[in-house]
Amino acid sequence: MAVAGAASGETEKEAISVGNETDGFHLLIDALKLNGINTIYNVPGIPITDLGRYAQAQGMRVISFRHEQHAGYAASVAGFLTKKPGVCMTVSAPGFMNGLTALANATTNCWPMILISGSSEREIVDLAQGDYEEMDQLAAAKPFCKAAYRLTYAQDIGIAVARAIRSAVSGRPGGVYLDIPGAMLGQVVDALEGARSLVKVIEPAQRQIPAQSAIDRAIEVMKGAKRPLIVLGKGAAYDQSDEQIRELVEKSGYPFLPMSMAKGLLPDTHPQCAAAARSLVLKDSDVVIMMGARINWLLSHGKGKQWGEPGGKRFVQLDIEAEEMDSNVEIAAPIVGDIGSCCEALIAAMDGAGIASPTDWLDQVNTKATANMEKMAARLRNNNDPMDYNGALGVIKEAINDHPDTILVNEGANTLDLCRSIVNIHKPRHRIDVGTWGVMGIGMGSAIAAAIETGKRVLAVEGDSAFGFCGMEIETVCRYNLPICTVVFNNDGIYKGDGENWGGGEDPSTTVFVKGSRYDKMIEAFGGVGVIARSPDELRIAIYAALENGKPTLINAIIDPAAGKESGNIGNLNPTSVVAQRLYPQARKD
Repeated sequence: MAVAGAASGETEKEAISVGNETDGFHLLIDALKLNGINTIYNVPGIPITDLGRYAQAQGMRVISFRHEQHAGYAASVAGFLTKKPGVCMTVSAPGFMNGLTALANATTNCWPMILISGSSEREIVDLAQGDYEEMDQLAAAKPFCKAAYRLTYAQDIGIAVARAIRSAVSGRPGGVYLDIPGAMLGQVVDALEGARSLVKVIEPAQRQIPAQSAIDRAIEVMKGAKRPLIVLGKGAAYDQSDEQIRELVEKSGYPFLPMSMAKGLLPDTHPQCAAAARSLVLKDSDVVIMMGARINWLLSHGKGKQWGEPGGKRFVQLDIEAEEMDSNVEIAAPIVGDIGSCCEALIAAMDGAGIASPTDWLDQVNTKATANMEKMAARLRNNNDPMDYNGALGVIKEAINDHPDTILVNEGANTLDLCRSIVNIHKPRHRIDVGTWGVMGIGMGSAIAAAIETGKRVLAVEGDSAFGFCGMEIETVCRYNLPICTVVFNNDGIYKGDGENWGGGEDPSTTVFVKGSRYDKMIEAFGGVGVIARSPDELRIAIYAALENGKPTLINAIIDPAAGKESGNIGNLNPTSVVAQRLYPQARKD
């Protein structure tokens, strides 16, 4: 029903009702739809099973998963792609806990997401009286998200949803938890009062204009740069200020280094892209402009041999969160604001400021990048059987080059590390991977969200270990008939498939899987297309067919079990045992 007598110019609100009454179920649906949220990622069960049914009946898209963690990963990636909070809905207690991992991951990655979970009634939880799936979920959620709210009365749904949306997207985005006790959903409310209680959030993520003094300071630092570098982070990709970022990069003439999920903001083939000369530019640059990128473990905290001589660099940092500045190293010129506004201010200030394009430095970077790419080119063209990573990823690179509108999802250890350095991305937000936490198992949820939110074809490149965390969602891909081609790099194990039991027993090594696993048969069980590929030529045929026909496909790409290395590129994070060096000869040769 429409609200009678709405004030002139006021947004008309409507509550789903029968006669003069509505209820908590439908007010929650109303509140989400009023704010442009039309998709829910969901695992049905008590007490939210009917909520999903009613939402679907009211025209919302409800995508049901096999596990809450993957529904949550999908919601978080939806937030990254759309700048609106992705919504994950779960059952209470164990289901909530499964979703909480994804909520914490969203907060760590600075992506807007709302986790809505059914819960037990407060009066039972507070007295620990042993309710079905009893748990104080609000208390459990608070350390892992930006904000957490509990609904007790149906008439508060409108304001609660509004607060959740604003909290999720304002400032630095992140996860928000919304606790909904089952009894609240069934509460009956006067339809007119219910409609009046709904809140449409007005400009929840307003632009934050940087201070002119910060811009002036940054310009002074840039004027002194001889070997400058721009580092693009996924925060810059999230902001969707693609034209402003491109203009700033090209106006400056500075080489740029994209972090993995910022690839494609400018094409990896752009003449200023320094991705293939990463070691050189990090070590030898003298001024580094961090644009929506954090100086965290992914960049060795801005310290160590990777960064050259201590104290040899000055940092300019663009970030929406003031507390990010000086988190690991001194920031000479902090600029607080949204990426688009910061770029616009710098572009305007560069006119007449005497900032020259560093031609000699850029030539040096391009020379190194070209040499590295030429060195790698022959390895990517091999047709080994079984495949190594280079031959297989050479095919992936070729497929993305020929289908640049395809979204690439990527996770694993060696599969991730090598793919992000080999495969070029040509468009913004067309690469999704494990993000800041380096979480395993994000692949299928991310691929599903990418297909749902964009309508584009998706190529998910998975290590066999990573796929093991999320592989059952292949059924979800088939159920919704999504244009997702999943390639499992199958080397029979974690990191490598040639491990041995150091104790000499009958059990397999802790890092070895079943030899010759037929992952391709999994998708066939659900009506999808399964293919086994043992050479790059076979892999190429299978991928191109899948990208052309858009059918749910899983390609079991057989990789040499000896290929790859322990822990991929972060083996240095493994602690070393002095005792093991003496007891186990294998430890010395690994």
